[in-house]
Amino acid sequence: MHDFFFLVLVVWVCLPLIRNCLMQMESGHNSSWLIKMEERKPELTSEIMAFRDYLLSSTISDTLDVWELKDLGHQTAQRIVHASDPLQSMQEINQNFPSVVSSLSRMKLDDSVKDEITANQRMIPPKQVLNGSEWLVDMVQQELSLADQFSKLKVPHSTIRKLLLTASPPESNMIRVDFRSSHVHYLNNLEEDAMYKRWRNNLNEILMPVFPGQLRYIRKNLFHAVYVLDPATSCGLESVDMILSLYENNLPMRFGLILYSSKFIKKATIHGLHLSAKDNDGETEEDISSLIIRLFIYIKESYGTQTAFQFLSNVNRLRMLSDSADDVPETHHVDEAFVETILPKVKSPPQDILLKLAKEQTYKELSQESSMFVFKLGLNKLQCCLLMNGLVFDSSEEVLMNAMNDELPRIQEQVYYGHINSHTDVLDKFLSESGISRYNPQIIAEGKAKPRISVDDVKPVTHLLAVDITSKKGINLLHEGIRYLVEGSKGARLGVLFSSSQDSDLPGLLLVKVFEITTASYSHKKNVLYFLEHLCSFYEQKYILASSVAAESTQTFIDKVYDLADANELPLKVYKSIVSEFSADKVKKQLNKVSQFLYLLLGLESGVNAVITNGRVMFPGDEGTFLSHDLHLLETMEFKQRVKHIGEIIEEVQWQDLDPDMLTSKFVSDIIMYVSSAMATRERSSESARFEVLNAEHSAVIIDNENSSVHIDAVVDPLSATGQKVSSLLRVLRKYVQPSMRIVLNPMSSLVDLPLKNYYRYVVPTMDDFSSTDLTVNGPKAFFANMPLSKTLTMNLDVPEPWLVEPVIAVHDVDNILLENLGDTRTLQAVFELEALVLTGHCSEKDHEPPRGLQLILGTKNNPHLVDTLVMANLGYWQMKVSPGVWYLQLAPGRSSELYAFKEDGDGNQEKLLSKLITINDLRGKVVHLEVVKKKGMEREKLLISIDDENNSQRKGTHDSWNSNLFKWASGFIGSSGLSKKNESALMEHEKSGRHGKTINIFSIASGHLYERFLKIMILSVWKNTQRPVKFWFIKNYLSPQFKDVIPHMAQEYGFEYELITYKWPSWLHKQTEKQRIIWAYKILFLDVIFPLSLERVIFVDADQVVRADMGELYDMDIKGRPLAYTPFCDNNRDMDGYRFWSQGFWKEHLRGRPYHISALYIVDLVKFRETAAGDNLRVFYETLSKDPNSLANLDQDLPNYAQHTVPIFSLPQEWLWCESWCGNATKSRAKTIDLCNNPMTKEPKLQGAKRIVSEWVNLDSEARQFTAKILGDEVNPQELVSPNQSQDSPADNSLEEDVEFKSEL
Repeated sequence: MHDFFFLVLVVWVCLPLIRNCLMQMESGHNSSWLIKMEERKPELTSEIMAFRDYLLSSTISDTLDVWELKDLGHQTAQRIVHASDPLQSMQEINQNFPSVVSSLSRMKLDDSVKDEITANQRMIPPKQVLNGSEWLVDMVQQELSLADQFSKLKVPHSTIRKLLLTASPPESNMIRVDFRSSHVHYLNNLEEDAMYKRWRNNLNEILMPVFPGQLRYIRKNLFHAVYVLDPATSCGLESVDMILSLYENNLPMRFGLILYSSKFIKKATIHGLHLSAKDNDGETEEDISSLIIRLFIYIKESYGTQTAFQFLSNVNRLRMLSDSADDVPETHHVDEAFVETILPKVKSPPQDILLKLAKEQTYKELSQESSMFVFKLGLNKLQCCLLMNGLVFDSSEEVLMNAMNDELPRIQEQVYYGHINSHTDVLDKFLSESGISRYNPQIIAEGKAKPRISVDDVKPVTHLLAVDITSKKGINLLHEGIRYLVEGSKGARLGVLFSSSQDSDLPGLLLVKVFEITTASYSHKKNVLYFLEHLCSFYEQKYILASSVAAESTQTFIDKVYDLADANELPLKVYKSIVSEFSADKVKKQLNKVSQFLYLLLGLESGVNAVITNGRVMFPGDEGTFLSHDLHLLETMEFKQRVKHIGEIIEEVQWQDLDPDMLTSKFVSDIIMYVSSAMATRERSSESARFEVLNAEHSAVIIDNENSSVHIDAVVDPLSATGQKVSSLLRVLRKYVQPSMRIVLNPMSSLVDLPLKNYYRYVVPTMDDFSSTDLTVNGPKAFFANMPLSKTLTMNLDVPEPWLVEPVIAVHDVDNILLENLGDTRTLQAVFELEALVLTGHCSEKDHEPPRGLQLILGTKNNPHLVDTLVMANLGYWQMKVSPGVWYLQLAPGRSSELYAFKEDGDGNQEKLLSKLITINDLRGKVVHLEVVKKKGMEREKLLISIDDENNSQRKGTHDSWNSNLFKWASGFIGSSGLSKKNESALMEHEKSGRHGKTINIFSIASGHLYERFLKIMILSVWKNTQRPVKFWFIKNYLSPQFKDVIPHMAQEYGFEYELITYKWPSWLHKQTEKQRIIWAYKILFLDVIFPLSLERVIFVDADQVVRADMGELYDMDIKGRPLAYTPFCDNNRDMDGYRFWSQGFWKEHLRGRPYHISALYIVDLVKFRETAAGDNLRVFYETLSKDPNSLANLDQDLPNYAQHTVPIFSLPQEWLWCESWCGNATKSRAKTIDLCNNPMTKEPKLQGAKRIVSEWVNLDSEARQFTAKILGDEVNPQELVSPNQSQDSPADNSLEEDVEFKSEL
């Protein structure tokens, strides 16, 4: 599992070479000796110019004044554009910027460059537009793959380029349902009703500004809120009451209703009646919904619309007053409401009118037609919905107001441009322009195509129906497909892929054969569709819907084929021949091949029915049926959004090298189907930047290549972090792909600070890295040359987000590189390894906050408990360390799995999953979105139970609680399957060495050789002052290879345990840029997730701290239920009063009497910390404060002190942390730990202070250094191993023999 591909980066830093003639070149480009060389060797012009640019880029920068920085971005653009190799020049400048900035600032600026950049920035902001540069190579690879596919289809090269340059039309979410009909019952009319006559009719008032939330009362039907509802549902009746309430409050909106009966529609579809309402008369008893609709229509016609709406309101009132548990109104509620509504308006008894209406067919037919109208629109699946000028929404009042506010700017825009005036019917205009006749969210919703799979005119849209011949749903889909063709389509064709989920009977196999021969030979015949439709209907009624006992014989089906063929004037002999030569086995094999094809190419299981339209795969839902109207809607949407622009390009192609006989409409239709299917798989936004509007004469890099299928347009700030990456990627693409390019340079104007302060190399693996003769790998590697000698440098890696990379070879301290200290050493080398990938995800619970504290475990099938974590409240985020392979993600045993289960994709009522299979098959990691649901009966249970709640609970036995169960299952696993056994062996070792008692867990972090030296001293001081077992936890991210080599031997020699832990900084959390601040953040931000869930408590001890007491005393201390315990800063050193910032200003007011604590030593009660979501709270505070550069100056210390009102801190006794700067010598004798904290007054280096302040420090240092030298095979200078007396007596002598770390610290 763990033997997987790893990436090695080799970084070299070379001493600068002596170069001549640099100073004479800084003032301009024309150096006489280069000109002479170019004249003598004209064939080497490009190489000479590249050498010139290289020399110009090699000067070391001095401090620049602000006025020298002002035009630096424009000067950079000019240098790049005028270079012989612009891409190389851009790369050399932004990757060696500190060395070339001086030369750039002296360049004379051409005003035309500055003017063009300024003009472009009026259309595009001065920042890089090309984001996500890591995906640029993937996009190019995708384009090349498409170009290759199109070439195989004989598409000309010029057309391929045009296709790839063409963006899909934006997928508008303004899909309006055209509901205009007589079945809409409007309550009001703002233009005609008397109640609105005092409103103004000036339409321009809609453009006038108003206060937020204020409505515009204009006498114009601008907003049409039409509710589609079933009046026998609580949702429908409550919507009516809401409409009446808003109407009475003069909301400037036109309200209307479209009523339907869900039960009638269900019966109609079961009986195959579809749009024929009359056929259902007298078959069954009238349902409540149809009764209400019938009476509503009667009251509207007889007494007016408002009375009809009042009737519905009365039905709802009587329903709510009844004691019935069912929300559905009963017949007596409807009758009583009818009587109550019309009683004041009639002379004859209302009961008589009811009896008379029961026999009246006209209103029944109108009721049924209204229901079938809703069915035809496809809105019955939504139960209750709102149509706001045809846009579909939920039916709540809040949604109504939001829909009105969303529609307002669209109307304002139309009024502003004069498209809507006082005479315009707004509803007719909107629905005529973008209305559709049917709504199906499956079709309208954005959907990417999955892998893709005869008439006279070109048919740009191709429907393929995957039909299971043995299922009712499959035959119904086939029937609707035939009806779709009968109804007629100008721009689409339809094909059928028959399959079978079970053994089909002979009539089914015969149907497939007859269908195949008929469509292949007689598709041009006029009556062929009627033949197929009647044959399909016969098969459905007699063999699918009928029981197996009642099913007709095979001969009956054969006779029906003959009868229908004869009736539709099809050659009877052909069908008799089909029957005589029919082979059931051949047809079964054909069906099996289709099933395998659908599974392998599309992942469709056997028996699945699907509609594949130009590569887009859809599955007809379980609710209702997929009708011919849906196929018409699908045709319209696909043609408009994905096919039209492709068809226009393909139809203009001048086909060459193609047999004229092949150039048929079928060939062109096939090409459009293949191309549109392939284009739909592109992971690309339909929104494209308008690069053509930008000027590119003086500030752009243009590289032409007519023969390339790929063209790259980019807007890049060359002096930006993204520009550093992009320049390298563009050079690689130019070398291997040779695309045409148009790179518009877009630097920041009027700079006041250096935009780049680092040297940078972007490492891109290429084929050159791999040997052609053997298995050796030569790279990838980064090479740094001509680096400054006297500046302290730090080497950082900028790696893809899912990568965890660590150094495996680094002789020198990569955190503190001071080249002048290397002596005669010519190179500094570091090798890095891709240690693991990060699996990340987000966990959600429907209609609830993310389930914070939910515990997840990850492992293999044989060992499911390899890694664990918990879900943060922050976005439900979680993360685990993995390697490529197959993993199983589960809810942890205990309270998490007792309360929750994974929700399966799709319907939440399906069987709940016990685990999720996750495959890591590349180096990009994976983001997993989990949805969990509470188990039945656990809906009110809380996941996290506070200790106080536990003590007061009535449960029997505290061992059943989460806090105790947690340690039973979780003990001993975090990233290593053998850790539990290791713990057992460690316990035996402790007993042998005389150590006993509960293990003390110590957590620390160090970076750089100096602090690793301190860390070893801290380890020894802890170990020597206790008789209990000790386990150290170190953050792996920043440890050097030498430390990781030494620590296992040190643990074995001294008898302590250790664990290397890591956590990848989440991408959504504001990231620090300085390495020291990142290290500070790791001390506090991830305490709840970086340790295994089995760990109860841990003590953080700074690396530069020396312990003088038994840490077991601190480990066992009662911190009164607080998640954190810190030591307050000392206040007895009066010399430091002026530096105690927490005693004045903001901090004094914020703390309100609470102490300000030091972060060098603290206890974390991990159980309480996780239980109270302290980690989530700290991250929220951090995210808020860290974006302000003036906040969190001491991040690891300021954050917990600032948050202590929410995350309470227990104050430890003062003797647990002493430091000379703040405490003074009076209390030093009682100190249990001594911290080498910085002295803001003297700024004394820590090495010098350590030898002076801590008497035992020298001996501990000597012991640690001798042990390290023994393990690494190094020699220790005896002069460096001074005795305690010597260190105290002659500090001056010691300073003569200082270490390299001391010098770099200074």
